[in-house]
Amino acid sequence: MNIISIQNNIGLPKYKQIILSIEKAIEEGILVKGDRLPSVNKVCLAFSLSRDTVLLAYDELKKRGIIYAIPGKGYYVKSIEITITQKIFLLFDELNIFKEDIYNSFLKNIGKNVQVDIFFHHFNVQVFKKLINDSNGNYTKYILMPTNLNDIVDSIKTLPVNDVIILDQTNSDLKIFPAIYQNHQKDIYEGLMKGKSRLSKYKKLILIFPGFREPPGMKIGFESFCQDYGFDYEIVSDFSNQTIALGDLYIIPHDRDLLLVIENAMGRKLKLGEDFGIISYNETPLKKIAANGITTISTNFEMMGKILADIVLKGIKEQIENKSALILRNSL
Repeated sequence: MNIISIQNNIGLPKYKQIILSIEKAIEEGILVKGDRLPSVNKVCLAFSLSRDTVLLAYDELKKRGIIYAIPGKGYYVKSIEITITQKIFLLFDELNIFKEDIYNSFLKNIGKNVQVDIFFHHFNVQVFKKLINDSNGNYTKYILMPTNLNDIVDSIKTLPVNDVIILDQTNSDLKIFPAIYQNHQKDIYEGLMKGKSRLSKYKKLILIFPGFREPPGMKIGFESFCQDYGFDYEIVSDFSNQTIALGDLYIIPHDRDLLLVIENAMGRKLKLGEDFGIISYNETPLKKIAANGITTISTNFEMMGKILADIVLKGIKEQIENKSALILRNSL
């Protein structure tokens, strides 16, 4: 019990004094990896503390990855790396260049004494739920990208409500959690509105929308714009059975479809920006120069990562909409 020191009337909560005592014992080599900590009951009796106070201290150390619990046996030292102040669970849907931009920006802005463990659910509900269940209680923050998965809200609500942050897409069922998100319905509508003067030369607007991974708001915003301004339009699930007609404008969420459309046009010697048009979703450096410049509707993924870090570090409780823009190039 000598490893823990508790003093009264010093203005520091007693659970924090327990944490600092254990950190000091690790730093001085009194506790090493694998050592068992004093039991909760022993600490309670020795210092006349409530179980909640001791458990609060042990739980925080557990979330930071410094200690771990074996049910029925007690708590043990897991790591002697006590400089880690936050241990963050980051759950993406998949790895792509946009998620990489968010991740790198987040790491750049979150600070040095933070451990970020990254996972992927690949749009699989069961994988999502298992990762949530397995991680519960082991992290200080849980950053989740729920995309448009169904039946996951109850799983998310098993996590500590003050430790959850929603990323990229949110909905009314998740409004109790802080978030940095895209408003896909608004973004595509306003993006098309900003390019409306150039759209008028096209005969038909075609959205390639497979409907599996794409945000539903994207389709709703596209339909609303076309109906509000009288554009002839079509929504197709894939490009494989399409033939580009003169005057077609394709709105393309996925870069695989973007490549197929460009290849098809090249084979037919159609000139992009004159015979037909393209608006791609999500900005990448390559789109600045590919096919003499691809117009995009895109959010700022680096800014999303920065705001995400601010939410973690400053304890922001709001749901923040990340801004989007139309970037005009020769494909429109």
